[in-house]
Amino acid sequence: MNPAFKRVLVGAVGGFVTLIGVVALVAPGPGWLIVFTGLGILATEFAWAARALTKARGIASRAANSAGIKKEHQLILLAAGTFISLVLLVIYYKYLR
Repeated sequence: MNPAFKRVLVGAVGGFVTLIGVVALVAPGPGWLIVFTGLGILATEFAWAARALTKARGIASRAANSAGIKKEHQLILLAAGTFISLVLLVIYYKYLR
């Protein structure tokens, strides 16, 4: 696959997923999880997205700690997010690559 086409495709898919996450912030749904997934997709090709994802992880971790979310619940959320990200990556490499 042409590297420029791949970069555009990753940008479009990641941007779309991130946009869906932003909509899910005000609509019913796991908005932040979808936003982080979209940033994760974008981070595979864009350095700015990797920096934003790192910063967002730090903010989310501090917010979870200040909200009093138990560590085991944080780990469950992390596992769910990782699973969803892996499923999206498998779909990407299986069908879109």
